[in-house]
Amino acid sequence: MLLQVDNASKSYGALKVTQGISFDVAQGEVLGILGPNGAGKTTLFNLISGDVPLDSGAVVFDGQNLTKLAPHQRCRAGVGRSYQVPHPFGNMTVFENLVTAACFGAELTEKEARLVAEEVLEATELAALANAPAGSMTLLNRKRLELARALATKPKLLLLDEIAGGLTEPESKTLVEELRRIKMDGTTMIWIEHVVHALLSIADRLLVINFGEKLALGEPDVVMNDPVVKKAYMGVDA
Repeated sequence: MLLQVDNASKSYGALKVTQGISFDVAQGEVLGILGPNGAGKTTLFNLISGDVPLDSGAVVFDGQNLTKLAPHQRCRAGVGRSYQVPHPFGNMTVFENLVTAACFGAELTEKEARLVAEEVLEATELAALANAPAGSMTLLNRKRLELARALATKPKLLLLDEIAGGLTEPESKTLVEELRRIKMDGTTMIWIEHVVHALLSIADRLLVINFGEKLALGEPDVVMNDPVVKKAYMGVDA
């Protein structure tokens, strides 16, 4: 397994945000994560990426225990992520954003980083905007840039936090096609998303959490037809 999350728990005072969540992800797999607002999905990502420390449990990635490592160390180990709200360096160009990500996230030289940036621009269809200020772009293109910045760190595992949120139907379809190409290239992904049809079009398995606990984990059709999942996520009386 590429990633193993074992008994991940995090509390803020009496509020238990994640409670003993365990799962693993195989190389090349896309794991989708569903859950109501406030279920603990983004906190789970923060525990994997190191943005937030675990209270208990462990995160093992590619045979290495990441539990005590800082976020930049996890990034350099191969864990890349996007954030729910894109925050690019607005006064820098798209290309400069990607070079920066490659230099500091993947520890590349500037020459190497520029080559990676060029590759990522093509892969995410941002080449025409390479010299545009990042702060001037539409939501779709900022989402693409958020994805591109994560890809520029050369991740083995890509964490995507609601990257389709706020997009129109055609924009969401375009984004899914890009993610499908990334999957075909062999990149492992964990994708948190509320746009369920987008997630189901690419996910190999689904993990559903609620109130910080794991409700279900398995093949998408089985999970989406689970009465407990319908009750918690879709408000359907089991």
